[in-house]
Amino acid sequence: MNVMNVVHVTHEAVEKIGGIGTVIEGLTTADAYVEQVNRTVLLGPLFSNQNSVAEQFGKDGELIFSSLDDIRPEEWSKKFIHIERTYDVGIVYGKRKIHEPYSDRIVEVEVLLIELYHANKTRLNLFKGQLFEKFDVPSHEFQKTWEYEQYVRLAEPGLEALKAIGLCDEGRQMVLLSHEYMGMATALKAVLDGADNIKTVFYAHEVASIRPLVEDTPGHDTMFYNVMKQAERDGKTVEDIFPGVGYNFKHPLVKAARYLDHIFAVGDYVKSELHFLDSHFERIDIDLVYNGIPAEPLTIEEKHNSRALLKQYANALLGETPSWIFTHVARPVLSKGIWRDLRILHEMESMLADRGETVVYFMLGTLGGQRRLRDVRQMESVYGWPANHEYGYPDMCGGEEIIGKSIEIFNRTHKASRAVLVNQWGWSPKVCGDRMPAEMTIADLRRGTDLEFGLSTYEPFGISQLEPLSFGAMCVISNVCGCAGFANAARQGEEYQNVLEGNFLGADESKSVDELLSISIADRDRVEAVEGRRLAECIINRLPRDENARQQWIETGYELARRMSWEHVVKEFFLPSLDRVAEE
Repeated sequence: MNVMNVVHVTHEAVEKIGGIGTVIEGLTTADAYVEQVNRTVLLGPLFSNQNSVAEQFGKDGELIFSSLDDIRPEEWSKKFIHIERTYDVGIVYGKRKIHEPYSDRIVEVEVLLIELYHANKTRLNLFKGQLFEKFDVPSHEFQKTWEYEQYVRLAEPGLEALKAIGLCDEGRQMVLLSHEYMGMATALKAVLDGADNIKTVFYAHEVASIRPLVEDTPGHDTMFYNVMKQAERDGKTVEDIFPGVGYNFKHPLVKAARYLDHIFAVGDYVKSELHFLDSHFERIDIDLVYNGIPAEPLTIEEKHNSRALLKQYANALLGETPSWIFTHVARPVLSKGIWRDLRILHEMESMLADRGETVVYFMLGTLGGQRRLRDVRQMESVYGWPANHEYGYPDMCGGEEIIGKSIEIFNRTHKASRAVLVNQWGWSPKVCGDRMPAEMTIADLRRGTDLEFGLSTYEPFGISQLEPLSFGAMCVISNVCGCAGFANAARQGEEYQNVLEGNFLGADESKSVDELLSISIADRDRVEAVEGRRLAECIINRLPRDENARQQWIETGYELARRMSWEHVVKEFFLPSLDRVAEE
């Protein structure tokens, strides 16, 4: 195994915002990663933020150099001043701690942030010209889109700053990971430079060209994946079938990933989507580097305690204690397929009633950001939030209204199942109100749930869907989720009740691409009705109803999660792939 320096180019260099931050957290805190990687640097833009730069690095962070704060030690000023003047940028360099919440592991990484609101336009335009001439990336079409522009501006000063801090010194290999499209311009600049000891990898957490095609069409996954399968047989690419994809500013950057040294894909469908994106990808080695999930042991007593707290909270909100707790932790966006959760609960209604059982379903996620504590308590006291909602900030806003209305209608027509939208960040009395038990934490939500939904229409991997697996929960996921492929591989031919896979593709393989493209909401609804009924019956029959069954679920869930842990992923997938990159 080569000892190397690894750079993660990401928008989550100082703050974990979403999935990529979770991946970086899981990778860097794994023992195998710590043993084999010499230095880790997170490179990204400096975003405007109300907090000072020092605060962004955290209480345990170390701010070494900041042109914005006039922190300029002489040794570092000599390294950075030429870059600042040449590209008209600001540079921030320091160290911060990364904390993995389940294992409590803490590691220190280096951080480079580039302030990009100014730029040397002459140099920038020369670089944009190179991107177009060499890699067919048309920056002139997207330069008014700041989300695109900032990452092109990052490339040249970012790469020079990495060299300035010595990542390429002493004959060491530097592997630059472009997490999604955000790092592609920087990686392409490294390709143009042609240094033998800098290798580039496109880390495909999704295929950004594909997501809107799935989300913005009425057939969603039922349409898209059947179209992709048929198009591949016909030798057609995504641009042949969906010519408007070129208007997506991310598309040419992702397409240019074929010029990098290697590609990591987090799921089987991501790999297939890249093949569909451009025929060149079929001739390129694409390594499956799955994401990991938490794998922590749990006693049955701990399971009971967390489950009791969730039931207590449900009773405080709704006036009754349910038999079962179901959950879905996700941003309430269309791709998460939340309506499918409600459909299955609808199908379970009579089955639950026949057994004298009830379910409370907690949907935890927000599009409106963190609510102020005083607003939470006012909503709670005035109209019983989160069991009840009002439209408009500080309550439902930013797109939450759609799922909120769906849940409101569902609750009016169902008795055995009740749904609760908790549109707030976090899961504790401090942020969720006084009706929540005082000792409740987010860990209780993951440990105590009986079932976690994750029936997404587009989900390149889906870590959160399987987070409760280690704690004896049933995880109900769609077959297009990347984690489904990993779970099937991790089973090693054994049968596990803990993961239940839904399939909403259900199209006739004899249909042409044009017929598949015309799949309507009604067509998809018919597929979902049949599959929803099947899943409901499976769930009602599988749920553990005695102590022995619950203990077995905890044991088998932990064993499967252990085979999918970050430690396993880093050792068996990530590091071997990284080693191949360095040796090529």
